Amino acid sequence: MAEVFAARRDRVRERCAGDGGGALISRPANVRYLAGGAPPGAVLLIGPAEDVLLSPATPAPANGTARPDDTLRLTVLPDDGVDPAVAAAGLARLAEAESLAVEEHHLTVARHRAMRSAVPRLRLTDVGLAVERQRIVKDEEEIACLRIAAEITDQALGELLESILVGRTERHLALELERRLVDHGADGPAFPTSVATGPDSGRRGHRPTDRRVEEGDFLTVCVGADYRGYRCEIGRTFVIGTTPADWQIELYDLVFAAQRAARETLRPGIAYREVDLAARRILDGAGHGAGLAPLTGHGVGLEIDEDPQLTPAAMGKLDACVPVTVEPGVHLPGRGGVRIDDTLVVRQEADGGPELLTITTKELLAL
Repeated sequence: MAEVFAARRDRVRERCAGDGGGALISRPANVRYLAGGAPPGAVLLIGPAEDVLLSPATPAPANGTARPDDTLRLTVLPDDGVDPAVAAAGLARLAEAESLAVEEHHLTVARHRAMRSAVPRLRLTDVGLAVERQRIVKDEEEIACLRIAAEITDQALGELLESILVGRTERHLALELERRLVDHGADGPAFPTSVATGPDSGRRGHRPTDRRVEEGDFLTVCVGADYRGYRCEIGRTFVIGTTPADWQIELYDLVFAAQRAARETLRPGIAYREVDLAARRILDGAGHGAGLAPLTGHGVGLEIDEDPQLTPAAMGKLDACVPVTVEPGVHLPGRGGVRIDDTLVVRQEADGGPELLTITTKELLAL
């Protein structure tokens, strides 16, 4: 993998070559993407000739791609409170760099001022979202990690559905799901697990409470595994303990149709907004437009919510090997609702079309 990380850094270096300097990467996910792994607080200095990982602590032993690229020069800073970003700026100036491109969207104002004060003759510019844009298209090694994360998530959710749910709290079910993720090999949950029942079902990002699962409830679960830093997402809705009511079947079928319409648009060259609109047209046409979420999906990878954003106003088009979620939902105040959420990888039609990573059934089950 060393050559993969080196090639990623070279692309950033090429972007900064015209400015006669290097780049300072401070956003943790971007450092991880370019360095292979790093302790909390580490920054990456990409110089004209040499790349240096500056860390406030010695990296702990780790498995697989979580270990920093061993071709990188590692500088462990003394335990005297020196900011790694300020130290990196000083190192760049010692190497006679005239400028340093920084991630202004990540650095605090105080940190930026500290760098200017410590190295006043170094011109600070903005690297912008160059690394985030580079991260959008995944290589097959990254997709393999996402595929394993999805398999772990499917296993954990499948086991939970085989247990008795009536009478248990949302919080208890969420904790059990997260434990099962780790039992099956995850490094942890990809994001705080959401379990919502009854009138809270279908809410996007609902935080579990002590409400207990009751007969006839809709139960909505949104969960994902973190495997070697890569994160997936799955969301499913079920009915508890009884035959679904007519209104539940109708609402579920509507959301399922919207999710399927959006999934079927996923192909290279399709506009981001067209994926969103494919689902939104169906739900809006049924009278639910006012309460819809601002997006139908988003990219996943080293962060659970990264580019691209599948929104009505999003600019840009999908490429092959871009993993995204498709997660439409409808929530009816006081009654509950439905969410159906999958992680997929955009593929060429010649390669079989979109690859579905999360395969737990989307049938409306009565548990």
